[in-house]
Amino acid sequence: MRKILPVLLLITGLTACTDSAPRGGGDILVLGDSIMAWNGSAAIPDVIASQTGRSVVSRAVPGAQFDNSSTIASAVGFDIQQQFPGGRWNWVVVNGGANDLSADCGCGACGASANALIGPDSQSGSIPAFLQKLRAQTGAQVMWMGYYAGSGSGSFAGCRDDLVEIESRIATFAANRPGIHFVDSEDVIDRADRGLFSGDNVHPSARGSAQIGAYLAAEITARENRSQTRAGGL
Repeated sequence: MRKILPVLLLITGLTACTDSAPRGGGDILVLGDSIMAWNGSAAIPDVIASQTGRSVVSRAVPGAQFDNSSTIASAVGFDIQQQFPGGRWNWVVVNGGANDLSADCGCGACGASANALIGPDSQSGSIPAFLQKLRAQTGAQVMWMGYYAGSGSGSFAGCRDDLVEIESRIATFAANRPGIHFVDSEDVIDRADRGLFSGDNVHPSARGSAQIGAYLAAEITARENRSQTRAGGL
């Protein structure tokens, strides 16, 4: 991904934010990288919309990093935090981090990069700060979607251990924060099922996006139902 990012900038730079947010916000907002944006109109956010019958706005951009130091790249969506358009939302669904490890440390010795995203204490770093910002500014339920293991040897194979550690920390952080949730797409993606992956062994196929999107939609609905049940019992 690090090697093809300049190409992605050229190809997608003019269309990176094709979904404009409703004035003042909306229902469900999706932020993230190519895992979210893959498969065109059959991408994960589109599946969430079809499964829930709700309005979903996606600002996800292929190649986006969670922290991107380039002002120009950030302005066209290549910084996941800068994808946030503001406003009030019911749900914000986020993923990210793989492109940071690829760009910053080549999926090699990435301890410092991982700690900058979320520290060993599971409380510090740019990811916890951003999730808390989303919660405070939008009033939304905030859901972080974890990555799945790739099929075979894709370009992010060397990032696997660090991503697992990052997501373990995010899960710990979310467990202690009302309104912040961690959901792992690996729960529904079997790396042995080659049909769930696109040709690069990294991104989801249309069927893979459908499974992840349906899973996220079900989790959103289930968590809302549990919240309403608890409120009704008071």
